[in-house]
Amino acid sequence: MSADAQAQLLTLQLEADEDVDADELDEMTRQLRDELSEVPEVESAKLLHTGAAPAGAKVFDPISLGALAVAILPGAVPKLLEVLSGWLMRGENRKIKIKTQIGDRSVELEYAPSTMSQADLKQLVETLTGALQTKQA
Repeated sequence: MSADAQAQLLTLQLEADEDVDADELDEMTRQLRDELSEVPEVESAKLLHTGAAPAGAKVFDPISLGALAVAILPGAVPKLLEVLSGWLMRGENRKIKIKTQIGDRSVELEYAPSTMSQADLKQLVETLTGALQTKQA
């Protein structure tokens, strides 16, 4: 990894069972953001904001429920997945979709460690790391 490598942006979209309401999903998202913020390899982890408030709204936090914007260096993908794995395994039936934009293409991967083999995980790391490195070129 070169010293001038730049952090790249990933979008994490949390998914949970249908019985999880919006407040619970928001709480889960904020918990994951707080955990990611403590990881040195993660440059930033922020709630993903949507557009403007609806007309007439008195109180509106324009976030996209369950979505985080995470900035990391390509070499930090294994550490990010390690943290996500620990977080996902602490809850039932949680999944995360990881998205990134590469020029005019986008990459979207689903991460559910309880259903992935070691080979699947290795492929996920290689795909995501390769995508982030491609963005820098």
